[in-house]
Order: sequence, then structure tokens, then C-alpha cells
Amino acid sequence: MTTQTEKDYGPIAQQVDAVAETIWDMASNVWTFAELGMEEAQSSSYESAVLEKHGFTISDRGIGGIDTSWIATTGSGTPVIGILVEFDALPNLGNEPVATKTPRKDGVTNGHGCGHNLIGSGAIGAALALKAQMEKENIPGTLKVFGCPAEELLSGKNFMAKAGAFKGLDACLHWHPFNVNTLWNINSTAASDFWFEWHGITAHAGACPWDGRSALQAAQLFLHAVDMMREHILPTARMHYIITEGGNAVNVVPDYAKVVFRYRGHNAADVLKNVKWVKDIAKGAALATQTKVEMTNLDACYDCLPNQALADRMMAHMQRLGPCEWSDEEQAFAKTMQKEIGVAEDGLATTISPDPKGAAFGASSDVGDVSYNTPTMGAIISAWPLNVAPHHWGTTASNGMSVGRKGVLKAAQVLAAARVEFDERTGGKPYESLCEKDGPIGGHRPEYHDGHDQALAGIAGMVNKR
Repeated sequence: MTTQTEKDYGPIAQQVDAVAETIWDMASNVWTFAELGMEEAQSSSYESAVLEKHGFTISDRGIGGIDTSWIATTGSGTPVIGILVEFDALPNLGNEPVATKTPRKDGVTNGHGCGHNLIGSGAIGAALALKAQMEKENIPGTLKVFGCPAEELLSGKNFMAKAGAFKGLDACLHWHPFNVNTLWNINSTAASDFWFEWHGITAHAGACPWDGRSALQAAQLFLHAVDMMREHILPTARMHYIITEGGNAVNVVPDYAKVVFRYRGHNAADVLKNVKWVKDIAKGAALATQTKVEMTNLDACYDCLPNQALADRMMAHMQRLGPCEWSDEEQAFAKTMQKEIGVAEDGLATTISPDPKGAAFGASSDVGDVSYNTPTMGAIISAWPLNVAPHHWGTTASNGMSVGRKGVLKAAQVLAAARVEFDERTGGKPYESLCEKDGPIGGHRPEYHDGHDQALAGIAGMVNKR
């Protein structure tokens, strides 16, 4: 007996096939542009233009103080479904689309080592297919496609959410390429990023150190106290830091020091509570060293809420579609890459891994803020070889050739929706941003986050054990 879902699936797949070349053209061009977060002018413009060409209206630009953000809308009435687009690359990951570590011939050193060129094009491809089918069958509803910059900086969706971009959605969908096939049905951590800057007094470190006040010593004292704090926070919490400035000459008392700091907690309340403690430590370090401290909140994001109703629906689609079918040449490509990297030569994923079912992970993603505005679910589709990690030249290479093409087309076919579970998980509490500012700090920030990639690595480890 043929079910209604099976009956309806064929036309949607045909609509995706009809725009397959458009999807891959987007993926290929954005792969070539390889623009960093907050600098994605070409990528953002190109992908929004594709949507406009296909009848979407760009209703907003520059959301949350980010020039490369936008919302594209089509249709009317309910349900209102959102689809997330990402397009930023990473530094120093440029590679030719080949199985060996080979710099790009055009000299571009950035690379899509996390597949955002695929994320944006696959999401837009799904939107184009849905629009065509809705018009063909006179299906009511509104589609909203969100151009979300700077995911690698953790400074995109959270500021868009604070500006109210995701209000009024009935559900929101996203996807991420990886080396396995599964769901983004996880409970990630909330997080907050800061710059802590201490200002002291410079002096000759040998002749008259008593005339100086060391900003570096203030930073050291701060970090020591933070490390002592670890005993008294929940084991699910994480704290990371780097010293980016600490002086320029060993014989000069440093009058300036800077620490980039991240706190992760299992939810927003934990982050707010313990960030306050961290700020007190920074003030205490300044008092103890007779320096002054400046504290700047760079960004903050919520934990990702799972949604089992959406996950079940999305998994049903994934299982019916099946994983990508790889050619012998593509499997050989994967094994050549795995051999060069020094990992098991297992080729490309040929199965669908189990649903994580809301498992907790110690990583973060700005998708979390979307999930606190509306029911949200993502697919994870194989688009590079097994055992190859994100943020690697091997993923950049895969995302620019046929392996990436198959992954992005598969992702464009997966959609679902739900609302009841969202209200249960949020308790009806309205979304309130964790970001202290209304937009990101101006200019490009070099402190790239690793949150969602740690989450994906955790998912892979977990599903392989289930």
C-alpha cells in the first residue's frame, strides 16, 4: 500500500532535480570565493540574487548589524517555515579539489573546511524546490530563507535572533555536511565570548620595575583564578582562553595585555551566572595588580534544543532517500585522501547512523538561538570521507568536487516540521538574547570558534557506539 508521504515525495525530488545545476553552481562559486566571516560580500550577494531570480523577495538586509545578512521570502499564510543559509569560509584551508594536500592554483588560502558553500546552496535548493511544488499544487504557506553570516565566528544567527529575525516561524530547518549521515538532534552548550584587556604602566623591567604596573601579571592572575574556579562549576561546563597580547620586549614591564575567553555551560542560566563570576575575577585581578580592566562581550549563544518530533520526521525522509551512492572513483578518491592523512581507509559513508535523540554535547552553535525561537532541526549528510575531521584541507577538497555535489543534492531533499515539543521544552518562556550588544564588534575577528565542529565530532563518536 502506498502512503500519502510516499506519494508526495516523488514530485519534491523531481523539483530538486530540476534545480540541481543551480544548486551546484552556487556551491562551486561560493567555494571559489572562500570569503571569511563578516567578509562574505560576494557569497551573500550571489546567493540572495539566485533567490530573487526565482521569485523570492529580499525583505531585509543588514540584520543584527551584519551587512551580509538577509531574509528572502515567498508565499503567504501559514505555516511559516524557515531555512538557514551559511556561506563563510576558514583561513589557511585553501586546497585544490584533489585527494592530496595541494594549494589552490589561484593563490586563495581560505577554504570551505566545514562545507558552508554546500550548506547555503543546499538550503536554497530546498527552498526553490518547495516553492515550485507549493505553487504547482496551490499549497498555502510562507517560506523564509535566512542568509546567516559568520557562523565560524559565532557572530551571526545570535545577533539576527536578537534583532527578531526568527520570530513568527512555525519551524526552521538546517543541515551540515560531515563524514556520516545522521541528525543534528543534540543538546549543545550555551556559550559566551569575551575580550578581557588590562591596562598598566610601562617601565624598565631592570632599572625601575617599581614604577610600572604589569598588565601581563593581571592577565596571569586572572587565568590562575579561572583555573581554580573549575573545581566549583558543573563538570558539563567548559572554559577556554588564549593570551593574544602580553608585551613586546622582555625588559619592559607590559602596559597592555589581552585575553580572549569563552565560557560554555549546559544552558543560558548557567552561562549568565558563571560569566558574572568570571567578570568579578577580572576585576579582582586588576585590583590586585593596580591595573585597569576592560571587558567586551563579543557574542553569546544559546544551547541547541532537540526536537524529537521534527527529528523523527526528518529521519524518516533520510531513511527513505537512503545515503548517497558513491562511484568507484569517488571511493578511491576518499581512500587516497585517508591514506595521505594517516587515518583508516574506510572510504565514504554508505549507511545512515542512528538519531542522537537529544544527547548532550559540550560544544556550541549559534543555531541554538534559532532553536529557542522556533522548533528547529538539522540533517547531517556525508560530503567528505570517513575519519576526516572538519576544518581540514581534506574537507575543503571534497566540498569542491563530486562528493560534495552528491551530498548537497541529497541534503536539499530533507524537510520536516513540528510545534508542540518546542513549547514543552521552552516552557513558554520568551527568547531573550544572551548577547550584550546589538551587533558584533566591527571588522573581522580572528578568534574562530570550534563549537559546531566539536559537536559533529561528538555525534560521530556517539552514533558509532550505538
